[in-house]
Amino acid sequence: MLSLHGQKLHGSTWATLIVITLLFALLLAGCSPQSSSTPTSTSTPTPAPSSTLSGSIKIIGSNTVTPISTVWAENFMKANQKVSIAVSGPGSGVGIAAFIDGTTDICQASRPITADEIAKAKANGHTTNEIIVAYDGLAIVVNKNNKVNELTMEQLSNIYAGKITNWSEVGGDNATIVAISRDSNSGTHLFFKEHVVQMKDKKAEYGTQVLFLPSTESGITEISSNSKAIFYAGLGYVSKDVKVLGIKKAASAAAVLPSIKTVHDKSYPASRPLFFYIDGEPKGAIKAFIDFAKSKDGQKVVEDMGFVPLP
Repeated sequence: MLSLHGQKLHGSTWATLIVITLLFALLLAGCSPQSSSTPTSTSTPTPAPSSTLSGSIKIIGSNTVTPISTVWAENFMKANQKVSIAVSGPGSGVGIAAFIDGTTDICQASRPITADEIAKAKANGHTTNEIIVAYDGLAIVVNKNNKVNELTMEQLSNIYAGKITNWSEVGGDNATIVAISRDSNSGTHLFFKEHVVQMKDKKAEYGTQVLFLPSTESGITEISSNSKAIFYAGLGYVSKDVKVLGIKKAASAAAVLPSIKTVHDKSYPASRPLFFYIDGEPKGAIKAFIDFAKSKDGQKVVEDMGFVPLP
């Protein structure tokens, strides 16, 4: 016989205690916080950690896409500490020029690359690979004190072509319209020119009265303090300090505001994709980064920043 705490135990009783102890240990193991089924925090989406990826990635181009790419890069580098990513946003035109010259790994762009640009890249030995990484609704914004709530596409075209110059012509106060645009390096500048200014006349140009600014941020700042101004901005840049106008495809149509739904169903007339351009098929760290950008967590970043995720 065996004893426990001074008490004598028979062999059968001791065996029972061993079984109970083992069962209790197994139960604790099943409830352990180290269990593989334990969910991880999703407050800051990051790709799975990797100790094998290494290298540097240079991303240059669109001012519109820069905020998204910056957060993607920060999250990716947290999980892949041997990878460094540099992001800059002087404009889609600068990014595409860098892609053509082979001086960037990824060009971010808010407008499609042209056939002429593809040909120039090919002449330099580069194969253009276009990847849609998000979508955007180009918001038309005015000062919060502006009485106008909606415009037709034709009215918007005429404002930027210099044919409509006073707010009274579109239902507002008797005040000169201050039309603000991005500069010519901007993909948004070119997209707006081709899809709005030139909607009826492919030779039309921005009017001589239009003011050109180097960044979307500066345009939003101007709108917030100028009751006569109008501007177009990527949806993620819109703040509570400005008013977004509803846009009509035609005078008889309903006005539509930009949103995830209206961009996806194409009912908002100023919708567009946002692009990455790379040379050929992605490999290594570049492929892993693009895969993360297009993943569920990467697209959550897009939505959290006010832009439109992939459908």
